[in-house]
Amino acid sequence: MRAVLALEDGNYFEGEGFGAETRREGEVCFNTSMTGYQEILTDPSYAGQIVTLTYPEIGNYGVNAEDVESARIQVFGLVVKNLCPYPSNFRTEAEGTHPVTVSDYLLRQGIPGIQGIDTRRLVRILRETGAKNGVLVTGNYDLEEVLKSARKVHSISETDYVSKVTTSEKSPWTLGESELAFRPPAEKPKRWTLAAIDYGAKHNILRKLRSLGATVVRFPATATAEEVLAVNPDGVLLSNGPGDPAQLGYAVKTVKDLLGKRPIFGICLGHQLLGQALGGKTFKLKFGHRGANHPVQDLRSAKVEITSQNHGFAVDPDSLNPSEVEVTHLNLNDNTVAGLRHRRLPAFSVQYHPEASPGPKDSHYLFEEFLHSVEEFARSRQTQGTPAA
Repeated sequence: MRAVLALEDGNYFEGEGFGAETRREGEVCFNTSMTGYQEILTDPSYAGQIVTLTYPEIGNYGVNAEDVESARIQVFGLVVKNLCPYPSNFRTEAEGTHPVTVSDYLLRQGIPGIQGIDTRRLVRILRETGAKNGVLVTGNYDLEEVLKSARKVHSISETDYVSKVTTSEKSPWTLGESELAFRPPAEKPKRWTLAAIDYGAKHNILRKLRSLGATVVRFPATATAEEVLAVNPDGVLLSNGPGDPAQLGYAVKTVKDLLGKRPIFGICLGHQLLGQALGGKTFKLKFGHRGANHPVQDLRSAKVEITSQNHGFAVDPDSLNPSEVEVTHLNLNDNTVAGLRHRRLPAFSVQYHPEASPGPKDSHYLFEEFLHSVEEFARSRQTQGTPAA
């Protein structure tokens, strides 16, 4: 099957198509992780994006139901150098004697892919000139028409992708059948109830909270502070998610209204939303941070963590009031803000994924810090006799 990836700047790459025979438009980005392609494919933060994987051999260990981060594939397209046609791993799902390939996986869900192109050249273009909109077509196509349409693809900032990936209603989050392998040998007693506002939450964030002994209630991205506080949560998690945080005024208002009323922990998009709620502004990165090897320094301890990241926007440190907000973490690749904390209120956030375990456990302390702030806040409320909401 023929395939072409065309960028808005006129560059194009022709190769072999796999997955579904279709056409998708989106922002073309790249991820430098060597493994974890299924987690990448199902991460809601990639909604609206055509993802290029820089590691040259993809699909070697197949796919399985345990490695998903959401209920479906979220990327709009996949770009690889070589796709493995015969995966081999004891966890690989099979249909009869045939192991399920990444191509099979994409085909089932209507997602196109392209292989056999010079991914190094593509990544070099994105790094040197910035993220590009593009069109991926598998099957028959007219090159001139595809190139023309690539110049008309809407910016990722023009669409609210969060509304497309969030949960539709408030509900308790529990481990599903396919996730039983992640259940701890003996879960801790459920002492705390945490509200997780779902802007496109990865399952592993919610798994981590449950494994630490929390009951998790998931809310849609449009939930108001009143709706969240109505369940009397002990703390609030702001999840990761896709798109431009500057377009999510409704979410920023909710976070503002929650400040000081419950401890808050933001991850990735949640970090950007907290930054805006604290008076800051966000900006688009040249080509984003996407990979599992990004060094981040905790400025409080001077320790360096190896982190997993997936975002195209960042918080502008000059827009924050230093008397109110402390920058706690820095990305050592470009010195962008990787973490912040309010100096008086129980609210903090990081611009990376502590649940993703690239270190593998460098950043797990952040969940413990969150629960510690929950305990401290609950103790202060009991002392002061503060009403439940």
